[in-house]
Amino acid sequence: MRFLLKDNIEIINRIKAERKKIVFTNGCFDLLHVGHVRYLAQAKKLGDFLIIGLNSDSSVKELKGEDRPINSFEDRATLLSAIESVDSVIMFEEQTPENLIKDIVPDILVKGGDYNIEDIVGYQTVMQNGGQVKTLSFYDGYSSTNYINKIKKR
Repeated sequence: MRFLLKDNIEIINRIKAERKKIVFTNGCFDLLHVGHVRYLAQAKKLGDFLIIGLNSDSSVKELKGEDRPINSFEDRATLLSAIESVDSVIMFEEQTPENLIKDIVPDILVKGGDYNIEDIVGYQTVMQNGGQVKTLSFYDGYSSTNYINKIKKR
């Protein structure tokens, strides 16, 4: 599987050696929508290499409930990998990407504008290593959960 940290560590180390900026974000990305695509394009503009920490299926289920994920990890990762702004997708099994962030130590950690910077998982790791933590525009009306609820009503 090419979505594991061990399969990406060589390229991450090369990017760091070249002094390029690694941007990291994470999420379930269960039903990909235009809000995700806009957010990821905005994140990519902050650096040179965009990594998405993607929740495993079991992690999504723990966070979102028994009916989730709608799409398998492999499908979600494949769709995200097809987006031009995304350079790497790496799975994490836990409910948060804390350990993955500690392993990668990105230059820039980003989340949507609905987060307070101090509440972003990995905030301290990134800041202690001289990185930046940023929130990006939140696109109202775009939510996987809202789409799922809309479909259920029909």
